[in-house]
Amino acid sequence: MTMALQALFAAIHHAHTKQALHQRVIPQCGKYFSATRQGLFFFDQLPLAEPKLKAVVKRALSIEHNPVVRYIVERHAPVHETLVTSPKVWQIICPRPDHWHVMAGPVVHQGQLIGAVGFTREQSMPGFDAQDLADLSAICLHLSTWVATVKGKGGAAKRDCLTPRELEIAELVASGLTNAAIGRELWITENSVKQALKRMFRKLDVSSRAELVSQIYT
Repeated sequence: MTMALQALFAAIHHAHTKQALHQRVIPQCGKYFSATRQGLFFFDQLPLAEPKLKAVVKRALSIEHNPVVRYIVERHAPVHETLVTSPKVWQIICPRPDHWHVMAGPVVHQGQLIGAVGFTREQSMPGFDAQDLADLSAICLHLSTWVATVKGKGGAAKRDCLTPRELEIAELVASGLTNAAIGRELWITENSVKQALKRMFRKLDVSSRAELVSQIYT
């Protein structure tokens, strides 16, 4: 078990982007905890554009509604549902059968709670215990360290993950050129520019040209 935990620490360290954490590391953590579902959430990237989804997320993350969230916000420490409420009350708060048992922990940067990692188990599975909390505490420490390291490296590290051609496109985007103008400048098609930007968005875990420029040059 210790070796498996060390492997998770190494996987976090070697992740270059938030996308890598989401797609590769967190699923590994889910297997480690025998979780039904797992997720990593950064509060500045929650999908709040859709009104219906916004309402659901707002309620789920409400400290008045969710005692698990309240515990993390107040203490910046991992918690599972039985530490903060009774099984009967938890069923009322979260009636989903695949969220019968819930464990979550904080991601912290410069003393501020900036995200959380969570795991759930079905009703037929055992609940999370003290050892699970201890292991999650260690994982949260490494996730928080990862955030501090990535933010400390700044745009230079993010530019390292782009190809020379992608860096050329990024410079032209920063200059305010349209996709068509970038294509003419680099002697490639407008569609090639669009496809390159999609790849760059995925690498940098951004969703707009402004975010892309900000991530690379600030």
